[in-house]
Amino acid sequence: MYRIITVLLIAFCSSFFSVAAGIGTTEALLIREAKKISDQLGDKIWPGISKIPFSIVLVTDSIEYLVYHPYPSTDFVLIGKDPILKEDVYQRKRIYNTGLLATFPAVSGVNCIVVGTIANTGRSVTDWMITLLHEHFHQYVYTQPNYYAGVEKLNLSGGDQTGMWMLNYPFPYDSISVINQYEKYSSALVEAVQVIGKKEFKKRVSTFMKEKRNFQRILIPGDYRYFSFQVWQEGIANYTEYKFLQLLNLYTISMEVKNITGYISVKKYVKQYYSSQLKSLEELKLPEQKRICIYAVGFAEGIVLDALQPKWRKKYLVDKFSTETYFSK
Repeated sequence: MYRIITVLLIAFCSSFFSVAAGIGTTEALLIREAKKISDQLGDKIWPGISKIPFSIVLVTDSIEYLVYHPYPSTDFVLIGKDPILKEDVYQRKRIYNTGLLATFPAVSGVNCIVVGTIANTGRSVTDWMITLLHEHFHQYVYTQPNYYAGVEKLNLSGGDQTGMWMLNYPFPYDSISVINQYEKYSSALVEAVQVIGKKEFKKRVSTFMKEKRNFQRILIPGDYRYFSFQVWQEGIANYTEYKFLQLLNLYTISMEVKNITGYISVKKYVKQYYSSQLKSLEELKLPEQKRICIYAVGFAEGIVLDALQPKWRKKYLVDKFSTETYFSK
């Protein structure tokens, strides 16, 4: 009997410490906090998002850990229940890049947040946690009926079935005419954001919309569809991060997270995030940062839409892949 108990204790401890050593206390705390934030606040931004699985593949130097997944694939082995997450954790040998931060159907066709550790992604503690909410928004969008069929109808993939076309689409980032008009468009958008709540807001919006239309005119239809799609998908994900940050005054961050070395208070971080997005819109250059520029465009358009058409989010999953129609009543 003593021998059996000893064996069981060794097995339990081995499972416990493999989980603790694998996920790591810091990442586990931040994953738990991000999920709690989404569960409590997410439906205030996007109704139904709290019902979408928060499936995560945490990529470490040699091992991948899977949590919150409804049906793990057989290459993942159950190693026990994480003491922080209170959830079963599975592991397999690493196959993904250690610096990855993306969402795609990584395991059993389920859209997973595939994320490297804080150290390997180069993110700050608060940024890493809030970015999980950005990626969970992608899980929400990708799970919607007809999302993939609708994306296919955009006719942008060029036959690529891997999804890499979303990153590698040959948009004319180096075209002088495109660059010049993009700068007019983005500058007008910044100016509209800066006067929200002031009497000149609608006038600045009108100027921004004119420059947006001019931007459309100098692009071939496929290129503009790609740009609009990126604004709709990645840009509004950045906007969603900001909306979560705004709502955190209704939520109390756990002391365990607050005590993590490098944690920045939400009150301070929300100001940093807002400023960094507008700075990106003003300073990032199409030939250099390419599609990364578009993230800030979507963030700013979302902020303008909140002031102009407060109910615009009701259209998001109906009128998909472009923000164009959201600006009209």
